[in-house]
Amino acid sequence: MANLQSFERGEYQQVKADLHRKILDRLDLEKLGRSQGDSARDEVLVVIRNAVNAEVVPLSFAEREKLSREILDEIFGLGPLEPLLKDHTVSDILVNRYDRVYVERAGKLELTGLSFKDSGHLMQIIERIVSRVGRRVDESSPMVDARLPDGRRALPLHPPFWTRARHRPQHDREPLPH
Repeated sequence: MANLQSFERGEYQQVKADLHRKILDRLDLEKLGRSQGDSARDEVLVVIRNAVNAEVVPLSFAEREKLSREILDEIFGLGPLEPLLKDHTVSDILVNRYDRVYVERAGKLELTGLSFKDSGHLMQIIERIVSRVGRRVDESSPMVDARLPDGRRALPLHPPFWTRARHRPQHDREPLPH
């Protein structure tokens, strides 16, 4: 049987996105919103595991469990960022593109193996962050200073803003602080 290594990233992301949509269609979100504590997460995890196990995909039990947790993070959290938010060694998270996620640990910047499905998926997560503080990120408001539920700061930027900043002439750029 193949495993996650040979199951192409794009295929994996598509299976995850399809399952996520199917599960959201099955859930009674209003009822879940009234659930207390972790009971909603636990109930949804059972539904997710059943849906994942019903899929014919070349994944081991451990990989199916990982997929289930990732879908749970999509529903209740900030998707691919969740493992990084739970990692106490991570002091900063920097997302340059949907497929370029960096973390800072002990003052060193390192590329992670995490990614979003595509730019649209990244924008959904950004919208989730800023909507909690009643704001939006778009061309008229390309940068928002927001707080995550645990109090940490988030500073999402709208993609055209990234593009403009990336293509400024070198002499117009200020050096980055060390």
